[in-house]
Amino acid sequence: MRPNIEESSVSFTDVVSAFSNNPGPRVQVEFYVNENTFKERLQIYFIKNQRSSLRIRLFNLVIKLLSCVLYVIRACLDVDPTDAKCHGCKITPNYTWMEINWAPLVWVNRSSPTWGIQVGQQVAVAIISFLETILITYLSYKGSLVQSVFNIRFLLEMINTVPFIITIFWAPLRNLFVPVFLNCWLAKSALTNMLNDLNRAMQRSQSALAQQVIILIATLLCLVFTSICGIQHFERAGKNINMFDSFWFVIVTFSTVGYGDITPELWVSKAMVIIMICVALIILPIQFEQMAFLWMERTKQGGSYSRQRAESENHVVVCATQLQTDVIMDFLNEFYAHPKLQDYFVVLLAPSELDNNLRRILSVPLWAQRVMYIQGSALKDQDLVRAKVDDAEGCFILASRNEANPAAVVGAYHAGTKSAEDEHTILRAWAVKDFAPNCPLYVQILKPENKFHVKFAEHVVCEDEFKFALLANNCLCPAMSTFITLLLHTSRGQEGQESSEEWQRIYGRCSGNEVYHIRLADSKFFGEYEGKSFTYASFHAHKKYGVALVAIGQDEVTGIKLNPGPKHIMRKGDMCFYMAITKEENSAFILAKKQHEKEKSKFSTQPRSTRTHSIIAGAGTVALELQRSRPSNASNHALLSPPHNSDKRPSIADVMETMEPEYVPLPLDEPSEDEADQHDGRGDVAVLDYVQDYPPVQPYIGYTSMVCHLMKEKVPFCCLQLNNPCQHNNFEYAHHYKWPNKSIIVAAEYATPGLYNFIVPLRSQCRPKRELNPIVFLLENLPDERFLEAICCFPMVYYMVGSINNLDDLLRAGIIHANNVVVVDKESSKAAAEDYMADSGTIVNVQTMFRLFPSTSIITELTHPANMRFMQFRAKDCQALNVAKLEKKEKEKGSNLAYMFRLPFAAGRVFSASMLDTLLYQSFVKEYMITLVRLLLGLGHTPGSGHLRSMRVQENDLWIRTYGRLYQKQCSSSCEIPIGIYRTERKPLVGMEDFFDEETRSQNSEREQLRELVKSRVKDLGLPEEHYGNHLDDDLHNRRSSLSYVLINPPDDTRLELDDVIYLLRPDTSVPCASTPTDPDEISIQEDGSIRPTHRTRSPENRKAQSNTEETSVKIEEETQV
Repeated sequence: MRPNIEESSVSFTDVVSAFSNNPGPRVQVEFYVNENTFKERLQIYFIKNQRSSLRIRLFNLVIKLLSCVLYVIRACLDVDPTDAKCHGCKITPNYTWMEINWAPLVWVNRSSPTWGIQVGQQVAVAIISFLETILITYLSYKGSLVQSVFNIRFLLEMINTVPFIITIFWAPLRNLFVPVFLNCWLAKSALTNMLNDLNRAMQRSQSALAQQVIILIATLLCLVFTSICGIQHFERAGKNINMFDSFWFVIVTFSTVGYGDITPELWVSKAMVIIMICVALIILPIQFEQMAFLWMERTKQGGSYSRQRAESENHVVVCATQLQTDVIMDFLNEFYAHPKLQDYFVVLLAPSELDNNLRRILSVPLWAQRVMYIQGSALKDQDLVRAKVDDAEGCFILASRNEANPAAVVGAYHAGTKSAEDEHTILRAWAVKDFAPNCPLYVQILKPENKFHVKFAEHVVCEDEFKFALLANNCLCPAMSTFITLLLHTSRGQEGQESSEEWQRIYGRCSGNEVYHIRLADSKFFGEYEGKSFTYASFHAHKKYGVALVAIGQDEVTGIKLNPGPKHIMRKGDMCFYMAITKEENSAFILAKKQHEKEKSKFSTQPRSTRTHSIIAGAGTVALELQRSRPSNASNHALLSPPHNSDKRPSIADVMETMEPEYVPLPLDEPSEDEADQHDGRGDVAVLDYVQDYPPVQPYIGYTSMVCHLMKEKVPFCCLQLNNPCQHNNFEYAHHYKWPNKSIIVAAEYATPGLYNFIVPLRSQCRPKRELNPIVFLLENLPDERFLEAICCFPMVYYMVGSINNLDDLLRAGIIHANNVVVVDKESSKAAAEDYMADSGTIVNVQTMFRLFPSTSIITELTHPANMRFMQFRAKDCQALNVAKLEKKEKEKGSNLAYMFRLPFAAGRVFSASMLDTLLYQSFVKEYMITLVRLLLGLGHTPGSGHLRSMRVQENDLWIRTYGRLYQKQCSSSCEIPIGIYRTERKPLVGMEDFFDEETRSQNSEREQLRELVKSRVKDLGLPEEHYGNHLDDDLHNRRSSLSYVLINPPDDTRLELDDVIYLLRPDTSVPCASTPTDPDEISIQEDGSIRPTHRTRSPENRKAQSNTEETSVKIEEETQV
């Protein structure tokens, strides 16, 4: 019968009320009563408590050593063994057996005073040791009395203590021999236990290898001491050798030398020697084996950075999942390139073992004295203690981008390598911050959506964020990736100086430019420009010292502005950021010969009118007029050019010290929308739908919003797919859209949030609307809705599913009309069996694209920079072979940029994310570098800061002639600061003309096949065939017979060439610039030969500055950097 639930159940409320109505006596519970017993308290004091146990074991060690010392004293004083007998005996006994008188071996000579002093101490030590042994045996009793009694330690204690205790009650046994020297083994046991207690008491792990070495030394000493005392005692019945002779014999015997001058006489002594040798052969190999094992483990796991060194020396810690040779060597070369860091110590902390290659490199004395490897995890406090992170000057947490994740699911991006590695990085950053809150963190994150987890770190570099922004700027400013890479690497500009080719020498020299900082009040470069405008200071500092002032800030980190323009007046507290070969502190200033008198005599020999025209045409002189013409409506910005209807020689305006109120502002912003439509022959009215605002959707947490060109209304998701006709349009191919400008194709594996940073620089408010390039994402996998929601507000941004392996996908994406094709590195390629084979697929696909579409500019991202030599590979390329030889020479010299002369890298057609690692390394010394690069790439914005742009030197701009005159022209007209040149030399390469002819003849059939293949696919897809004509051979020949390279902050006298692309820092569009008179009648020539406008009143300071035409040239001598 089932019980009634309602009757049998009792509610919790009823139980509580029942207890409350009938309260019983309150019971007090006592815990840990087992520790109140007498035995448990003794165990806590003698064994469990680390500190008390350590004191007891230390005392035990001392008394054991004291007993051994007393034995040696007694043996040295007993010089007559023949008189040995029992205490009180009048006749010396004769215990002769087996031809040995055993009496000297059983008895020793102890007089009463000696016994009172020596034996009294021995008896006291024996009593204490005996009681302690009995107590420890009782406390450690585990149920087996036989196991506790028949213990070697217990037996030795009984043998060395009980006889002395008996002598107190029986006087005849006072001269009985007791082998007290065996206490050395008990001392060794006490030492071993004491080391263990010492580690527990101090709450830190000592080196197991050091402890094993101590135990091995103690074992050797015990063997030697036991042999010395045993042989000396047994020889009392024979030769009666003393302690020193016994010591000599033991050392000679154990060292296998065997001189034979001292030998044992009795068989007992000989047996003693045999026994000790056997014991040594048994014990020592075991000890050596344990030490060898610990040595091998220590070699694998590394050692520990001592606390004494951490307190007296500076060191940094580098944490990573896997220590890759290329990454670690890049870090060490860049870190130790700074003179202030030569005395720093680097501790490498990683859970993986060192590979043989890196282990061999770190064993070189150059690194062995400054680098230590520790195998451990940053998540373990013990390993952080070993690395002394709490005393470190900084902790670098690096991501292993090339480590394959076998558990990653193909097609699932978020299960890939980058996400897993970022999770490891985040946990390491949290662990280090928890363990050492005051240690500065330098964190490398791969995916931007994980950046906010480590926002507490002092410096964070997100790979995808910087990488995609840099690739986008590469489409706007060619080879900007090369420019930034060279700028971030420490170099002295000595690469390529021994080359026979001019371009390699000047390219290598300019690559030594870096960004430095100095306060205006402490500067010799810029101190004289206090109270002057930023533009004036930048121009004159470049003209006088060859340095380019590019930014200003309140301090090294905050308030940094790129080219704030002439509105900014230089103050003492300003922090100046400039580009130079070396910093000002390492520069020497040498005055050159003055040219003023020569110029003055030249002026005096000419008539006034002739002198006027000479000054106008002279290089580097102050000019007369400003041509206030706007840039043309071309895709490439052109320099300001003189009006064609004028017969006057074009000239350059003066750079004003300050922006005076009567100066007419020069319009720097783009033409209005109506004006843009008027200049645009295609009549693209869609540009009217663009607005400038912050994007409404943030792609990830922590993104810094920038003002961009946006659509007034979001584009439907169906219209974002390029080749998908929908109800809004029926376009299937790129050419159907009839874009006003050439497109940019981005080939990627997934639509990652980092691609958002590729769009923002291309849609920045700083770009004119009429110059926006369409963006087409060629994705191998469908993007998710979050990505579509983020890009639907931008104009002319599309995607399509396809691959660069498929020719039809490339044609549908519009590669024939594309301005640039950006190939992003695939994450799935990192799963290659051989590490450097990760780029194999990308290289082959890009090579195929280059052969099919040679006129298209292809920018490729590679995993390994060493693989860039395979880009556009040709086996018999003489120029490539010469560059390869030069690269080998630079590697032998220890250059950090040996690959810089590779033609694809110099031209900006190849990039690797690992090149950005130095940005994090340099931030240890230059805390402003991350902020400065973000401003340069358009990832951040400071009010009043300028932006990067480029312009191309056209044929009507060659009258400027030199880079120094260009610097003056841009500063005086548009207040822009030039920072470099991208140069393309279209000339036949040395030794390749005959080869080109031979190759052209042998590959005509191949080129015809490629042409017919593409034409066939173009025809089948319904695309116009006239866009893919017979220009392929010419384009291929032009690309192979030309070379491009970057010049960072070139010298003033660098000649401008046709099609040079100038990198410019343009001030904020709201900044007005000064204008100068345009009429030659409004100028006058002064007595000193300088030119003055006649319609403007100048201050005395300005007049004095302008009248002083004495020029000072500066030769900057680099000091030796250790």
